[in-house]
Amino acid sequence: MFLIKIWGYAYPYFFWGAIDVPTTEKRVEQMVGFLDLKSAKKAVDLGAGDGRLIIALADAGVEAHGYEINPFLVLKARKNIREAGLEKKAFMHLKNLWRADLAEFDVVVLYGMRHMMRKLEKKFEKELKPGVKIVSNYFTLPTWKPERVEDNICLYIKQQA
Repeated sequence: MFLIKIWGYAYPYFFWGAIDVPTTEKRVEQMVGFLDLKSAKKAVDLGAGDGRLIIALADAGVEAHGYEINPFLVLKARKNIREAGLEKKAFMHLKNLWRADLAEFDVVVLYGMRHMMRKLEKKFEKELKPGVKIVSNYFTLPTWKPERVEDNICLYIKQQA
């Protein structure tokens, strides 16, 4: 097993999440465009990679947080946030998305993989408040009906339990 020490912690390489597939700038623009952010205050990107979506969300006016398990991508995202001058609006966290509490967010964006969507749906049911907007790039939530679908981007709104 290959371990790397970062900030005093040892990380096994094979636990660093899914393969990094960066969302294209066009897709980022489309995903943010799906959201009416006037009433939103806090957004989260699950598996935030290099931070491009949290930067776009912060640029659009919301406080944006990203959860990423790969420490190298977290460092890259934090650098990208600094370069964009958004340190007070965009925050990248080295954290497993399954351990993150999503209750405080008004918006969720993600580019999940098919095998994780059912588990994410259960997490959303448990943690998100009604009215939260969820935008998923390509992969769908198995039992939720999207409010809007365009170019394999789905917008969901969390309903009352």
